[in-house]
Amino acid sequence: MTQAVDWLRRRADLSPEQVALVDAGSGERRSYRDWNQEVDRTAWWLHEALALRQGDRLAVLASNSFAYLDLWFACNKTGAVLQNLNWRLSVDELAALIADATPAVLCYSAEFGDVVRQLMGRPECRTVVRWVAMEQPVDEGHHVLGQRDAHPDEPFAMPPMTHDAPWVICYTGGTTGLPKGAILTHGTVTWNAVNTVMSWGIGPEDTAILNAPLFHTGALNVFTSPLIQAGGCSIVCRGFDPDQVFDLVEQGAANLFFGVPTMFTVLQNHPRWHAVDFSRLKLVISGGAPCPMPVFQRFWERGVDFKTGYGLTEAGPNTFWLPPEQVRRKPGAVGYPLFHVDVRLRALDGEGEPPVGEAGELLIRGPHRTPGYWNNPEATAGAIDAEGWLHTGDLASRDADGAYTVVGRVKDMYISGGENVYPAEIESVLHAHPAIAEAAVFGIPDDTWGEVGCAAVVLRGTERPDGETLRAWLKERLAGYKVPRRVEFIDSLPTTGAGKVDKRTLRQRYGSRG
Repeated sequence: MTQAVDWLRRRADLSPEQVALVDAGSGERRSYRDWNQEVDRTAWWLHEALALRQGDRLAVLASNSFAYLDLWFACNKTGAVLQNLNWRLSVDELAALIADATPAVLCYSAEFGDVVRQLMGRPECRTVVRWVAMEQPVDEGHHVLGQRDAHPDEPFAMPPMTHDAPWVICYTGGTTGLPKGAILTHGTVTWNAVNTVMSWGIGPEDTAILNAPLFHTGALNVFTSPLIQAGGCSIVCRGFDPDQVFDLVEQGAANLFFGVPTMFTVLQNHPRWHAVDFSRLKLVISGGAPCPMPVFQRFWERGVDFKTGYGLTEAGPNTFWLPPEQVRRKPGAVGYPLFHVDVRLRALDGEGEPPVGEAGELLIRGPHRTPGYWNNPEATAGAIDAEGWLHTGDLASRDADGAYTVVGRVKDMYISGGENVYPAEIESVLHAHPAIAEAAVFGIPDDTWGEVGCAAVVLRGTERPDGETLRAWLKERLAGYKVPRRVEFIDSLPTTGAGKVDKRTLRQRYGSRG
């Protein structure tokens, strides 16, 4: 069985002076040698002062920072398991997740002090025996991360672990109830990095903007862990700030950028969009949800090979690659499976594979796939079959060349008058309307057709079309059965903690029978 390795010690040996991290706020730069030494101090402190042992859970409720990354890789060295908590959740939701993973230690950054005060009194949090402030503690009995400075930076004696050992419990979006904790092992993180480096062409010359929240697998594993394996650099941002992104791009500080579609929509609606030079960017990739075609086209007009990726917490998240020469020839496609990834489609009736060009459920298999969900064997059995295939719940099609396109979620698809309707297709058309900033389409019950579409639309500018005007515009571009029966104008679309549009909330709000 393959043994887990100390990532930072290996990279520090190979590239000691290479810059590993840059703090976007302060400008601080940290080499791989310095980062490894800081994480060794952190590991000794966790082990000796906090009595954290292999397999114990370490919860983190914090915004992005060097310290957060230190804790993640201290878990790699010690064998502890990171529980990266979604700070967008309510206190009740966080307490439920803490009860699920039973962490012994919880670390928090200053802006979540009030939340921590509330969590301290909850019975669900009784397993937390040590609370750790990254800055100012909210209770005099709490530890402070700075206490690690008293510990040595000599190499931590990493316990024997195989690739099967858990490294992170990363919770899914939770749009259908309590999120499930996907187990990311030392092996799954490693294989995702291997696949990404060798299939995407990531190297030591590359630098990524890291502003997706570190409670999301996209922040951990789209670029961050692959860049460590390749000896590249991450610019650590506290969060997503469009002006900061434009500044970093304009300065040529980074050449890689990952975001979810809502982030790119914000950038393209920003006053600076047309003024910033994007020519230095090697790769800009969207993930997390289908991306509207107008978002692609606006980047292409600026000379950027913008593309959409695909992955999920349970597998990777990196799964496909579309070669640059095919980006415009296959618009919206995610491309071909990475080097050590198997994929196939299952017909929606469950029998065999669908014909070329028709949608089916996407199944994924490979060493980057989660072994299952934390403390949830029923969910694991429902997601991973006896042959090792992960049933993603996502719909995709495959063209004659073998390139895949993700068209939406099985649960998002609705059937209107016997016809399958894929909301992502309609949303892409809506985003091309000059008066629309954002749009989401979902099915709602209907007495005649079974289900019909409802579009939630956010307008921009001074043009204010009404619902019938928009429906007429759509009828010129889509088959009649695809045109939403209702149009609701709202100020903003609700989103999940991962930044995806929260269609569950929209259905609850507008899903009355038509």
